[in-house]
Order: sequence, then C-alpha cells, then structure tokens
Amino acid sequence: MSSSSEEKPNLSHGHPEPYTVEHETSRTDAIRKIRTAGSISIDAELFERLYLSPKNQVKGQLRSTLGNPTPLGLLGFIMSLTPLSCQLMGWRGSGGGGASIVGVLYSMGGVLMVLGGLLEFVLGNTFPFVVFAGFGGFWLATAISLTPSANASGAFTSSASGTPSPEFYSSYAFFFVFMALLSLIFLVCGIRTNIMFEVVFMTLVLGFTCLAGAYWQLANGNADIATKVQTAAGAFLFVCSMAGWYLFFVQMAASVDLPWNLPVGDLSRIVKGKNDGHDESV
Repeated sequence: MSSSSEEKPNLSHGHPEPYTVEHETSRTDAIRKIRTAGSISIDAELFERLYLSPKNQVKGQLRSTLGNPTPLGLLGFIMSLTPLSCQLMGWRGSGGGGASIVGVLYSMGGVLMVLGGLLEFVLGNTFPFVVFAGFGGFWLATAISLTPSANASGAFTSSASGTPSPEFYSSYAFFFVFMALLSLIFLVCGIRTNIMFEVVFMTLVLGFTCLAGAYWQLANGNADIATKVQTAAGAFLFVCSMAGWYLFFVQMAASVDLPWNLPVGDLSRIVKGKNDGHDESV
C-alpha cells in the first residue's frame, strides 16, 4: 500500500479530506482525485476559466458531476452577435438590422443562452446565470420585434409611406440605452473574471450606446449620420464577438484537454473578493 499522503484520506471525521485541483493538474490526475476523494476544491483561476465567474461557495458536488454549460451560453451569444455585427456594418451589401437572421436570434441567441443560463443556475453560478439569461431575453425580444407578425412598429407606421415614424425610433432607442446600462453593470461586476470577458462587456456598452444614437439620429431625420453611427456600433459589436469566439475556443479546448494553456487575462488573483481566503469545496 502506498504511503503517499495524497492517497491517504483523513478519516478524523469519517469523511475523506477534500482535494484541491490546481489549474496545472493533468486530466488523469484530476479524474483519479475526483474518483477517490469525497469532494474536490478547484483553485480560483481554474474555476474562473471554466465558468467565467469568480469562485463562489455552494453546497453539493454538481459541478464535478454535470457538464459545464458556459460554452453553450457563449455559443448562442457569438452565433447571434457575429452575423448581426456584420450586417450593421453593411458588409457585402448586407443590412436589415437582423431581420434576415430572425430564426437564428430565436433559436441560438434566445434558446441556447436561456438554456445555458438555467444550467448555470442549477450549478449555483449566479453571475453567468444572470448574464446568459439576460442576453437570451435580449435576443428573444429583438427577434420578436423583427418578426413581421408581431408588428412591433405597427402603431408608429405611417399609412402613406409604410415606414416607421420618428416616434418609433425615439422609443426603441431606450431599449438600447438600458441594455448599455445592463452591460455596464456586468462590466463592473465582472472585474474579478478575466480581461477578455471585460472586453466583451466594454464593447457591448459602446455598441449599445451607438445603436441608441443611431436610432435617435433616424428620429431626427439624419439618415447619413445614423448610418455612420450604426456602422460604428457594428464595429464595436464585431470586436465583442471576436472576444467571445476566443473565450469559446478556450472553453472548448479545456473541455477536451488540449495541451494549450491559452491566456485570458485572469483577474481573480488581482482583484480580491471580500471572502478570499475561505476554502470552499465544489
């Protein structure tokens, strides 16, 4: 029998002593520890990399039992935002503000992000749960507004021209204003995650602000200015989507144990939380 302290459980209270899985731990060692230990404790950097959330304390071992839903939420986000940003910039003659991909906004942006958020809720990850569910709601709301049968602009449409009135653009712009505010709150609360995730929120703040400005310029009849501001919004959101693609790749690479340790700019060790120093098992 091996005398290694790593293999010997502490039975002073009738339960094995929790193991700590550092982010450098190999997959084989991690699986062996999970199988032999009563519970595991993931270090803060690995936890943040897996769940895009500062390490928090929850009861139970669902995180070591169920799959990680974070890549699913990211997938819904980037598959909706990337084509939309290209359309806002008018690449290859595109346009319509997302009307051509309304099905994508429903099924990938709405369904996948809400589903990912609910699974984060099950695991006790409050921050990604609210982020994914919130943006899932945004995509669903946008898709409904773009659905012809919903007739979102019907009350504002001039019967003569068939185009929305300035009142519609002025009213809808407030949706983007408060999405920018929501993104700003996520930006502040995500200061203990990583730099790439913060880039996502910062560019969302700028993108939504520009979209609100574009709609108000349309309301004022300044179509040329509105087009330029909308293009700027598309550029910010495209940068956002590229950061999202990078995070998605990092997550998927970790899920299949690729040997690359891709940097994300971990902030959990730089910005300390008030409960840092308390060990929590997951």
